[in-house]
Amino acid sequence: MLKFSKMHGLGNDFVVIDAINQGVTLTAPQIRFLSDRRRGVGCDQLLLVETSNVSGCDFKYRIFNADGGEVAQCGNGARCFARYVRDKGLTDKDTISVETASGIIYPTLNADGNVTVDMGLPRFVPEQIPFITEQQADSYSLMLDDEQTITIGAVSMGNPHAVMLVNDIAGADVATLGPMIERHARFPERVNAGFMQIVTPKHIHLRVYERGAGETQACGTGACAAVVSGIKRGLLARNVTVSLPGGELTIVWSDNNSSVLMTGSATHVFDGEMSWAMINTL
Repeated sequence: MLKFSKMHGLGNDFVVIDAINQGVTLTAPQIRFLSDRRRGVGCDQLLLVETSNVSGCDFKYRIFNADGGEVAQCGNGARCFARYVRDKGLTDKDTISVETASGIIYPTLNADGNVTVDMGLPRFVPEQIPFITEQQADSYSLMLDDEQTITIGAVSMGNPHAVMLVNDIAGADVATLGPMIERHARFPERVNAGFMQIVTPKHIHLRVYERGAGETQACGTGACAAVVSGIKRGLLARNVTVSLPGGELTIVWSDNNSSVLMTGSATHVFDGEMSWAMINTL
């Protein structure tokens, strides 16, 4: 039997699997099956808890989107990862060091039940996002498939993000524009598309169309990317409340040489088991 937990961070939901105490090797079709909301468990991403080979790291954290593709980072997942390893007795630390494909992160479990994650430095160099452009800038023009031209900020928080300003978050055409931005040729590894409405310099509304998952209730790295992009463009303060469809995150970027800190909830929903015989029929 494959043992798993269902968790969510502000409605961005995950299947979390301990791959330390049980043998786990999953193919892309099997991940798509587990992620399927009608036939499997259902989730935006599947998270694997593994042993790290990096000296000083407590764990290794792997993330797979619902389409079966592996990605380098997920902020809401990082908070759930920290809550999971603590609740399951895999660690007794308040702050853990976690290896990811984009570097080491440091989640901290707070006394109020929330989790703060040191998400590292944002990356604006186009080659590091990656984003195809002739010159680095705080904003870029992007022509979409329908020949509409939009303005975006481009940043990596361990995964690529394009941040677009909108006047009304409720009326933003996320369903149409999201897929066009996600698969734009200037983002060779695809991109997460953020739609940001500025309420005040300290408060924004945000919707995110995630690559490989579609629009989600919340996106932690998307919230970080939106805030740092807004700061770089002179629009936001250094401490911002981000209101997402699933709830609120607090993002702090104290200066341009500091890590981005993200604070929010991480919720356990249920534990379950699924037979390998069912999974292996794929």
